[in-house]
Amino acid sequence: MPGGIAGDRMSPDGLRGQWMPLAAALLLLGSSGAAEAACVDPSALSRSTASITRHLDASERAREPDVIGIQGTAWFLGPRLIVTAAHVARAMYLNERDWRDVEMRSGDTAVSIPLRVARFVGPRDDNIAVLEMAAPFHGAQTLPVRGDLLVADEPMISVAYPAERLRVASGRFVRYGTDGKLADAALLEMYDGSDRLVLDQGASGAPVVDCGGQVVAVVSSLIVQNLTMLSRSMRVSTAWQTPNVVSVPANGLKDIAKPE
Repeated sequence: MPGGIAGDRMSPDGLRGQWMPLAAALLLLGSSGAAEAACVDPSALSRSTASITRHLDASERAREPDVIGIQGTAWFLGPRLIVTAAHVARAMYLNERDWRDVEMRSGDTAVSIPLRVARFVGPRDDNIAVLEMAAPFHGAQTLPVRGDLLVADEPMISVAYPAERLRVASGRFVRYGTDGKLADAALLEMYDGSDRLVLDQGASGAPVVDCGGQVVAVVSSLIVQNLTMLSRSMRVSTAWQTPNVVSVPANGLKDIAKPE
């Protein structure tokens, strides 16, 4: 089953597991050919991506008593615009009217900046959230957006903050989804060495960039299976040469990505 990797819900005892935006089973198609090494230097993306965390207020915690906050990944689209997955913004109770303080961390810089929703975009109009910042993030570097379609086996790279830890994943584009809730999604195979769960909880919203450093998609979900062995539950990824990450094509951001 597809497992969500929306912003981690945090409890007083730590992170409380996954938030699951997808519920449909995924039929995986094999693909030939191995992914090539990504061309862009991951260090060049470090100031373009940030961990975002919002601690819920008392009224919000009353709805989810075990949850104290939501954490995800975002990237800089403009001087006062960042992008994340729509389900991260909604889990943080962000809207278009109210400014809400969100902790942002990129590299060694960590600040609290008020955010609100600028708009929702994507193939289904609500897959990606563009957030407005009340003030610029010092030292942030914006990422360009690509409008062209992806080609099978094209190398990809992603920089994310699962569990608030900077991780780099490389891999390839496999195919576009065609059925059900996966229609129009960009299905990827991403990993860090042998770790196919690298884009885990908290990586939602991370940019997926092509060889030239242009954003082509936004990470949405990690595809996992939950296995039980000897009364112990274990999360495992998909088989090699099959997709393990669901992402949202970033084409809809092309016209928004203009200097302010």
